Amino acid sequence: QVRLVESGGGSVQTGASLTLSCADSGRAFSDSAMGWFRQAPGGERKFVAGITWNGKNTVYADFVKGRFTIARDNSKNMLTLQMNSLEPEDTAVYYCARDWDRYRDYVPEIDNDYGTWGQGTQVTVSS
Repeated sequence: QVRLVESGGGSVQTGASLTLSCADSGRAFSDSAMGWFRQAPGGERKFVAGITWNGKNTVYADFVKGRFTIARDNSKNMLTLQMNSLEPEDTAVYYCARDWDRYRDYVPEIDNDYGTWGQGTQVTVSS
C-alpha cells in the first residue's frame, strides 16, 4: 500500500523552527509534484507550499512566504518543509500530498489535484 508518512511536528514557542519530513513509499514520487497543506482547528485545509516533480519550481502561500522552504530529494523519496520564525497562527495539522498526475510543469495548489495524502503531523506554536 502506497503511503505518505509525515514526521517532525511538535510543540514550540514563537520564533522557533521546525522541519517536517514526508517519506513516500510509492514509486511515483519522483514523477509527481508534492505539496504541504495545513488545517487549523475548526478551519479549512489550506495549501502551504508545493514543488514540481523535478524540484525546479516552488510555490508558497503568502502567509508562509519568506519563512518556510519546501524541498525534495527524489533519490530518497523524501519531501521536507523547513519552517522558521513560527507564529501561533501556524498551529495546525500539516499534511503532505502527492499530485495524482505526473510531470506537471507547474505546482497545483488545489487539494483536489492531490491524490495521495499522509496522516498529518501536529504543529503547535505557543506565544
